[in-house]
Amino acid sequence: MLYLSRKLSFSAMHSYRIEHWTEEQNEAIFGPCANKNGHGHDYTLEVMVKGNLDSHSGIVVNITDIDKVAKAFVEENLNGKFLNKENDFFKENIPTTENLVSYIWNALDGKLENCQLHKIRLRESDFLYSEKENSPMVRLTRKYHFSTAHRLHSNQLTDEENLDIFGKCNNPYGHGHNYYLEVTLSGEQDPVTGMIADLAKMDQIVDREILQKFDHKHLNLDTEEFKELNPTSENVAVVIWQLLAPKLPKLFKIGLYETEKNYFEYYGPGVEEDGE
Repeated sequence: MLYLSRKLSFSAMHSYRIEHWTEEQNEAIFGPCANKNGHGHDYTLEVMVKGNLDSHSGIVVNITDIDKVAKAFVEENLNGKFLNKENDFFKENIPTTENLVSYIWNALDGKLENCQLHKIRLRESDFLYSEKENSPMVRLTRKYHFSTAHRLHSNQLTDEENLDIFGKCNNPYGHGHNYYLEVTLSGEQDPVTGMIADLAKMDQIVDREILQKFDHKHLNLDTEEFKELNPTSENVAVVIWQLLAPKLPKLFKIGLYETEKNYFEYYGPGVEEDGE
């Protein structure tokens, strides 16, 4: 089985509102997204398919065949639209990122020839995206940033062993990174709000449990979590999971960019990568 992905883009506007709610109720749940006049995004849509390799052509499916189906659907139903007013589905359903990715999945699933739809990823911005596979579950990823310093040094190794393993990262004074943290939740959309989580509450939890503790700190010297624990990015990812899991019951994955070249993922004990 081979997997291939095609990236598309479109622009759309929407509003998060429940009309029989008061303004105060809408703003409490949806924040600025409740503006009745709408707001917009430049979306990036990634369509991943899977299939068997054709021994004659050397391909699974012609990319143009994916474009014919996916682009035509996007152009007709999403691109350049005020979704709440111009799309029949979203006249009745709030066009959250989670609802959008499910809507696109349901529209494309079974419509592509010579391949199967494997995953849909919809990026609303650089800091928020949603994913859907062949499961009732939808995943929502929020991206955060913090700057911190650390020294890679294990108390269970000799000084020579630490220097041999970590090299310049074992510098006694430490060094620093701009970390980018991705927090992924998995669940079914609320039938009323169309969301799997309250983003405002999620942001508050991540800010309190992670950013306030680690941002502009020296992990080895300024935090309780790493006074005795070597602050490798692997350990940082695990500690972040441990701090967030009790507060975010739908937590699915932690993704941590130490640099553009170094990325780490942690799913936590008992969490399968397919979310089931």
